Formats: sequence, C-alpha cells, structure tokens
Amino acid sequence: MARKKIVFVIVEGPSDDEALGVMLEKVFSSSSVYVHITHGDITSKPGTNPSKIRTIVCDIVKKYANSNYLKKTNFQQIIHITDTDGAYIPDENVVEDSSVSKTKYSLTEIRTSNADGIRERNSTKSRCLNVLSTTQTIWNIPYQLYYMSCNLDHVLHNKQNSSDEEKEKDAVAFVRRYRQDTDGFVKFLAESDFSVTSDYVDSWNYIKQELNSL
Repeated sequence: MARKKIVFVIVEGPSDDEALGVMLEKVFSSSSVYVHITHGDITSKPGTNPSKIRTIVCDIVKKYANSNYLKKTNFQQIIHITDTDGAYIPDENVVEDSSVSKTKYSLTEIRTSNADGIRERNSTKSRCLNVLSTTQTIWNIPYQLYYMSCNLDHVLHNKQNSSDEEKEKDAVAFVRRYRQDTDGFVKFLAESDFSVTSDYVDSWNYIKQELNSL
C-alpha cells in the first residue's frame, strides 16, 4: 500500500490542535494529517523578522521530516493557521491602560499596559504575515497561511480574551459538536458570519483593512 502523503498543519497552541486537528483529519481523510504546535506565535516572537520568517517555517517542517526519516516528496501540503491578534489595526487603536494586567482585545481596540510594545509587535507580525500570505511553497511543498480573526476562540466560539481553561473546554465542545458532521464543520467555516468568502488573495486584503484583524 502506498504511503499516505502528509498534510502538515502548523498551529499556535494545544487548544487549536484539539479544536481543529480531529476535524482536519476527517477533511483530509485520504492523507495523513500531522498537527505541529508552535506553543506561541512564530510571526511575532523575539528575533523574528520578515527576512527570517520563511526560514523559520521551513526549519519546523524539516525538523519533523528529519526526525521521521521523511523527504519533501512525502508531503502533500503545509497549512499554517495563525491568529491575527489585531496586527493590522491603526496605532491609535492600541490604547495605553495601566490598570490592565493582561492585554485585552475587543472589536474596536487593543487595551494594554504596554502600548508601544503591542505596536511594535503588530509591526513585526503584520510584515511577517505579508510575507507568508504571498508565499506559495516552502521547501518546494505547497504552502498556504490561513488566519483566525482575532484568534481561534473569536472565530469558533465568538469569544475574546479566553483563559486557557476556557479554551480547553470550548475546544472539546467544538469537536463533540462536529466530530460526526464533517460537512457541517466545513459549512461552519465557509458560511458563518465571520467568514470571508472571497478568494485567498482578497481575504488577505480584507483582513488588512481598518479594524478587521480584531
């Protein structure tokens, strides 16, 4: 029997894997789905910049391949899922608030005790997203970057600023809801109020406008 091609999925956290991993295995049932958790946002971590971001993603894939004695030809595609985190909003919508202990996101602003730090993060992240969203291959493997605006919890559960415990519970509930309903899962992503149903390029143009990345 021929070895299944690998769909390599990159996500930021465990709750992303729990919510999407099982469902993506069903969507790509003819392939072998591997979900890699980066445990943080690789597009804005210290030391990241637009000139390095393709290499950072490539190294993630190569490390997995080398650990499992795989070649690039064993991969079908790379799907990278990221949060937008308000990366494209105007600087004036990042509001300094010394009373906030943890950065708070809403549909109109980011409220934080370190506004300059968030603005710098947004600058780095948005430029890295610009690079990756126009990248077609990494290590000669088809690559596409998809976003959750502002984050996975916002998209799947209409929540922002969820705690880790809430993320865990919501991820489990989401899988239970759609585990036996793959068509419903695809329809939810494609036709819900949050969906941008234009093509790939247009969807990225949309998220860069005004406050759409919140």
